[in-house]
Amino acid sequence: MNSSSTPSTLNTEATSVLSREWIHKGTKAYKHAGFALFLVGFASFSLIYCVQPLLPAFSQSFQISPASSSLALSLTTAFLAISIVLSSAFSQAIGRRGVIFTSMLCAAILNIVSMFTPNWHSLLIARALEGLLLGGVPAVTMAWIAEEIAPEHLGKTMGLYIAGTAFGGMMGRVGMGILVEYFSWRTALGLLGAICFICSIAFLKLLPASRNFVQKKGLNLGFHMQMWRAHLSNTKLLRLFAIGFLLTSVFVTLFNYATFRLSGAPYSLSQTQISLIFLSYSFGMVSSSLAGSLADRFGKKTMMMSGFALMIVGSLMTLLTSLFGIIIGIAFITTGFFITHSLTSSSVGAESKQAKAHASSLYLLFYYMGSSIVGSAGGWFWLHGGWSAIVGLTVFLSLIGIFLAVYTSHAKAH
Repeated sequence: MNSSSTPSTLNTEATSVLSREWIHKGTKAYKHAGFALFLVGFASFSLIYCVQPLLPAFSQSFQISPASSSLALSLTTAFLAISIVLSSAFSQAIGRRGVIFTSMLCAAILNIVSMFTPNWHSLLIARALEGLLLGGVPAVTMAWIAEEIAPEHLGKTMGLYIAGTAFGGMMGRVGMGILVEYFSWRTALGLLGAICFICSIAFLKLLPASRNFVQKKGLNLGFHMQMWRAHLSNTKLLRLFAIGFLLTSVFVTLFNYATFRLSGAPYSLSQTQISLIFLSYSFGMVSSSLAGSLADRFGKKTMMMSGFALMIVGSLMTLLTSLFGIIIGIAFITTGFFITHSLTSSSVGAESKQAKAHASSLYLLFYYMGSSIVGSAGGWFWLHGGWSAIVGLTVFLSLIGIFLAVYTSHAKAH
């Protein structure tokens, strides 16, 4: 390991925060960065989650079970989780912006290519590769924000990025649901890929060049392993990682199987009607943007607990037979999820004093593994216990999340 990779040097870098050339709110660079971050959040998350409203269509088209259809999303997030860890190492060597742009552009192209897949297994391969490519976006974007944005604006800026992910998640789902009502799911995937291709070009033009990025020559495996071990030995970070795992476990499981519940009796909603329910993501856009301000007023721990509490209340409301009650419950779930996710994301950036991309990659590894593992495992609960079993599972996981949020603020780094 060369001297530039030693902990002492990194600690020196961490203590020179005040001498950095930060991007401040109100400047042209901040406005461009905010729009670029919103675009990258929109494009990446619309590509990831565009298949969620299509699960019933996949189940019918390929004659597969609901649990099997969920693999179209679970495989994407599983490969995404693995790729995130690797991409953080690559971005240390070649730069943040290049990694994000290349990942987004190639994933958009692959989404267009996926419209030509001849069978279920080839579609799964395309979705897995897309997840592998998109791994270069979330952790590296979070690291760019932590490195370039002034600390006093970190929470708000992270909220803008999370708002973009909420908008992407919403429009990917809503757009897919509406398009598949009038066209094939293949055409819908191709159109979304074209839109995200344009977003990737705009992102490259808008995002300011890095000012505080310190390049690490080569892919020093020993250095990366040392940084990952250091973060995993930090008790507070570990609890934040666990919260990320629980958040997506609850959120993705509920949304995966809500599509099957609402498409069946007694609701029998069309694809367009089901997709419109995903407009509840607009609550996520608002709540993620306000999360930082609310945390400043009431405290991060209180707001993170409140987010999980909202998810519990929302989950229980979906047990109602009234469609209106179910929709309100979904809105509560979405609001709670984005409040806690926004605060947890910014907490990881603030808690990691060095190698921020490594900390972000570990958080997102846990985050997406929750989506992959519990999102697919939820199929067993759906098959054997129906919707009430899904709700029981998600309420239990949310209670664990509240417990972790209570003690996160008391944990100390080691």
